[in-house]
Amino acid sequence: MRRPFITLLAANALSVTGNVLSMLAVPWFVLESTGSAGLTGLAAFATTFPIVISAAFGGTLVDLLGFRWASVLSDLTSGLVVLAIPALSLTTGLSYPILLLLLFVRWLAATPGETARKAMLPDLSALGRVRISRATAAYDGVNRGATMVGAPLAGILILWAGPSTLLIVDGVTFLLSALLISVGVPHIDTGERESGGYLADLRDGLTFLWRDRLQLSATGMIVVVNMLDTGVTQVLLALYARDIAGDPRAFGLLTGGLGAGAVAGTIVYGAAGGRLPTRLTYGWCFLLAGVPRVLVLALGAPFPVALGVAALSGFAAGAINPILGVIQFDRIPARLRARALSAMTAAAYAAMPLGGLLAGSLTELTGLTTTLYAFTSVYLIASIPPFVCRAWRELDQPSTAKT
Repeated sequence: MRRPFITLLAANALSVTGNVLSMLAVPWFVLESTGSAGLTGLAAFATTFPIVISAAFGGTLVDLLGFRWASVLSDLTSGLVVLAIPALSLTTGLSYPILLLLLFVRWLAATPGETARKAMLPDLSALGRVRISRATAAYDGVNRGATMVGAPLAGILILWAGPSTLLIVDGVTFLLSALLISVGVPHIDTGERESGGYLADLRDGLTFLWRDRLQLSATGMIVVVNMLDTGVTQVLLALYARDIAGDPRAFGLLTGGLGAGAVAGTIVYGAAGGRLPTRLTYGWCFLLAGVPRVLVLALGAPFPVALGVAALSGFAAGAINPILGVIQFDRIPARLRARALSAMTAAAYAAMPLGGLLAGSLTELTGLTTTLYAFTSVYLIASIPPFVCRAWRELDQPSTAKT
């Protein structure tokens, strides 16, 4: 029975679309209302810091609530909080501190839902008789597709209707996601989740991550790249669109071009990835996913060239998450799934709050071009481990699923 699996993909697509709309609407909302790169960076911090908190401590709550209800409650909370932003802005007024508070609460609620939906993937794919490699590729492809659609949509809505209307659409996507999960996904009990108490469960997830050197190294790479991506997406691209391209659609198109390329890359990897050397495929795709798309902006290339390079970088990125997803579901015992995934998410997002602050502050001190060159250099350094670290050679060995 594949309907629950397809419903999960559809609900996640809506939730991811909402996240993309938020990520583009909020920076433009702050730039429009304050004109400050520094305050835009601070808003990015308020967006990303609660992700780290909820990822670190939310995994055991997901286990306690169950994957299905954790996803529903997460999306309901996110949707209502997002709708409160335009409601206050259009009625009584919305001060900058209140905006920061709402952003904090909204993203505090978001991560447990993402963890819960990902944790449901192996069970629902098994129910639908979908191979886990194809399921992870489909899950990532849907995420990429939502980004591809959501980013240009955000740029168009900002131009035509303003960020407040965009935030209303954003809130509705979360409510629809909650509805789909609540009515279309059955409760699945693995029968293996045992709790030794909140702190003990949290420790189990962190201990698992610490002992798995391959996933620890992969998570370390993602820590750096997520920080850079936050600064690029929430600050540098907004500044590029405003100051260089002079059109908010450039903001959405560059993000959407990256997503479009990633969808194509995910499809190609899902079809042919099994015949490629895993470690080198991951290493080269990781390198090409980050460096070129930022370097081309730093070099001042024409916008069509920047858009094309963003799409090619996205194509390379399409293989990254499916590879990591298969490794995670292969190596993580079912009883630890939510808390281990949550620990990995928390670690991967740990530096994200600094990305917006770093991008905004460095831009005000040195200018946009210098900041783009600096980010490009760090992207390059972060891409080295698969080529030189011994732990990564495990990717060249047959995997063994754990239960």
